[in-house]
Amino acid sequence: MSKSSRLFEIIQILRAAEKPVRAQQMAQVLEVSERTIYRDIASLQAMQTPILGEAGVGYVMRKGYDLPPINLEVEEAEAIAVGLSLIARTGDPGLWRAAGRASRKLQAVAPGTRRLVTSSWGLDEISTVDLGHLRAAIREERKLAIRYVDGSGAATKRVIWPLVLIYYVDAVMIAAWCELRKGLRHFRLDRIEHLATQEADFKGAGAALLHEWEQTQKAQTVTTRALSID
Repeated sequence: MSKSSRLFEIIQILRAAEKPVRAQQMAQVLEVSERTIYRDIASLQAMQTPILGEAGVGYVMRKGYDLPPINLEVEEAEAIAVGLSLIARTGDPGLWRAAGRASRKLQAVAPGTRRLVTSSWGLDEISTVDLGHLRAAIREERKLAIRYVDGSGAATKRVIWPLVLIYYVDAVMIAAWCELRKGLRHFRLDRIEHLATQEADFKGAGAALLHEWEQTQKAQTVTTRALSID
């Protein structure tokens, strides 16, 4: 990795962090020595990058620091994000690490791409649900009314707060907050008989719910199909 790419990665790591990040942590992610991280931090600070902290304590990025925008349409950014996730299926660790770095760069200018996730399988068929319509609801934090049929054939009407789309070999799934169950649930799109966007939204609540999903369910969700699905 070139020095310029490494500096960019350090900025991305610090911008995404919720607490101080130690040089050792960044060194492990970027596969360099701690000494290299200390030199890079010094270089960034010399360029007036608002990084605060010191060796042995950790570093933080002052809020509000922005990078130049990438001129991509929303769906172009979403397509790139899904494509980068699919690189995990190649079995190439180096390529996967590079894809991770590219994803962090993309998320810096298109945060909504964080809500598109793939598993280690490929998708054979697309659900009859309009995925573009669904992705728009996720971006806009708009509630959805659905008629859902579970694995036993029982149908229920739900209002869900869509958070994340997950692409699997045999289905697309959506992670959402379910008002009926009052919790995070996963729904197979091929079991949704009807879907309608509501006037009501959940603006302001999506980020916290997404964080909860990432902390409690993401790892399990993207690595196995043996899920507890409504």
